Amino acid sequence: MNFDAPLPGIRSATSAVHTFVTAYPQAMNLDRFDIVRLLPTRRAAAAGLLAAAALLSGCAVGGATTADSTASAASATTSAAANASAALVPFSSDEGVARLARSRAKVDFATLANQFEPQYNGAFCGPTSAAIVLNTVYGQRADLPRDHTRLRSSDVQFLPPGADPIVPRFTQDSVIDKGQKTRAQVLGEPVVIGGKQVRDFGYQLRQFDAMLRGNALATRVVVVDDAMPEQAIRGDLVANLARGGDYVVVNYRREAVGQKGGGHISPLGAYDAVSDSFLVLDVNPAAAGWVWMPTAVLVKGMRTFDTVENRGYVLVSAP
Repeated sequence: MNFDAPLPGIRSATSAVHTFVTAYPQAMNLDRFDIVRLLPTRRAAAAGLLAAAALLSGCAVGGATTADSTASAASATTSAAANASAALVPFSSDEGVARLARSRAKVDFATLANQFEPQYNGAFCGPTSAAIVLNTVYGQRADLPRDHTRLRSSDVQFLPPGADPIVPRFTQDSVIDKGQKTRAQVLGEPVVIGGKQVRDFGYQLRQFDAMLRGNALATRVVVVDDAMPEQAIRGDLVANLARGGDYVVVNYRREAVGQKGGGHISPLGAYDAVSDSFLVLDVNPAAAGWVWMPTAVLVKGMRTFDTVENRGYVLVSAP
């Protein structure tokens, strides 16, 4: 069973993102930045977490599972890994940076990159994407929330009375509380779906949309069913990326795009017309890193079934 773990290098990857944004004009001249690294996965040995492992390899998104489905899911992951798509171009490559330089639909990139953070929990690609977008939309607001859940009692031992060291911002933990799905359910607490008790790790598309709306964002959720044409999807996404003030988050299955893992959620940062590819700002750099994904591949990943319906994308803006 494979779990994506925050191995050494995540901190430096995040720092590189900040450096990239600070030097954005230079980046447009094709300076190369090592923003993310592909890090190895760690193998866990807890047999009781088999069901979770099949989904948490790359961030679980929906994909309700029972113990009976674990073996087939693991087999499918192995098969997909053996046929990884060569069409995915790492953003940290020369070609990756060149695509951003010539892109005419990249309005969202700098603001999202400035707020980017990697997920710290294997099931939190949804909350992480939500936190990034929320901090991008409301980053200048004076009443941003302060999440004290990670503050230890010893952290304030030597601070002046009344001092609060927590930086005001939305976090991967705080955004969950405003959604309909509980933290326990996100992490595998059994729920009943279709008359069956299952472990519905992570977020299905509409569950993710409900969390965004619960955090005071305006959304339009789009399910990529079999009848939806690729041209319409491309047009919707490109229009968003070329327009300021709104953002797009995609929900796709990693195996379908040539990556290891199950369902995943991440924001899009740009579109390159020459290669007809989208820049996926993957929130799990330990598993994949930022990549340019061809439209056909991304659509294939979104046009996959997840528990009750297909995956898709959410267009997000302030109310």
